[in-house]
Amino acid sequence: MENELIYEGKAKKLFSTSEPNVLRIEYKDAATALNGKRKESFAGKGVLNNQISSKLFRHLQSVGINSHFIQQISENEQLVQEISMIPLEVVVRNVMAGSLAKKLGCEEGIEIPEAIVEFYYKDDALDDPFINEDHIHFLQIVSQAELTVLKDLARKINQVLIPFFDQIGITLVDFKLEFGRGKDGEILLADEISPDTCRLWDKKTKEKLDKDVFRRNLGDLLPVYQEVAKRLEGV
Repeated sequence: MENELIYEGKAKKLFSTSEPNVLRIEYKDAATALNGKRKESFAGKGVLNNQISSKLFRHLQSVGINSHFIQQISENEQLVQEISMIPLEVVVRNVMAGSLAKKLGCEEGIEIPEAIVEFYYKDDALDDPFINEDHIHFLQIVSQAELTVLKDLARKINQVLIPFFDQIGITLVDFKLEFGRGKDGEILLADEISPDTCRLWDKKTKEKLDKDVFRRNLGDLLPVYQEVAKRLEGV
């Protein structure tokens, strides 16, 4: 059935379309933190995240990284391939910040010589816990070969996005990726890449240009997202 609501998450809604294996994503204005315990709405946030994520998906596709993204169709909507999501969050860290800095007792802002890749089990009831490769094998989430693909893709995406953000004066501190399997079994990048899922710092001032502004009550969220979108317009 066309326009049937298939899934609603914290930041997006997913609808069926008239085309087989094609879904429509609608980006919401909601902002959440602490695994959804804190919620607020910012008019226009969905438009900005759709714009930013679409831009980044298009750039990644231009260098050969396949994703579920098909096209942006409105200010806050895009079409995507229907895929089977893998219940893992793959986090890539280039600079010490957030939970990793707290966990290791390190000061935020320390550069990590070689990017760290982490895995989190997507389960709201468990608050998306950090897990290692042995846990992944025990839970049978992916095969060893697929796990290698996930790690390789995450590092490749990181190497593409670092210079892309660098040219607009932004440091890619860390970011979360999600993946799924296409109809042919190919692992595809999915979900979104936006200030909701990335830590982005101004290279000169270290000003936070991401959802940490909301998480840490550092000011108004919308102008920060607008700044990222504005900088991306020129590349």
